[in-house]
Amino acid sequence: MFGLFGGKPRTKLGRFLDARGISQEWLVKESKVSRNTISQISSNRDYSPTLPTIKKIMNAIKKVDPGARPDDFFDM
Repeated sequence: MFGLFGGKPRTKLGRFLDARGISQEWLVKESKVSRNTISQISSNRDYSPTLPTIKKIMNAIKKVDPGARPDDFFDM
């Protein structure tokens, strides 16, 4: 249930946030996307966000990594 060796499951976006020490709460505030949606996108590999949601998230992520691209995090 919680990934290999008891850790929480993470998507590419979740691993990006973890690696940079960025909280999901920061992403919620910066992107104006709901906490539940950010949680789903960060941990549920089967969750598919809408294009407007991806745009909001990418605008926030580009504040910390200007070179980030949507396909770094989402299957497009």
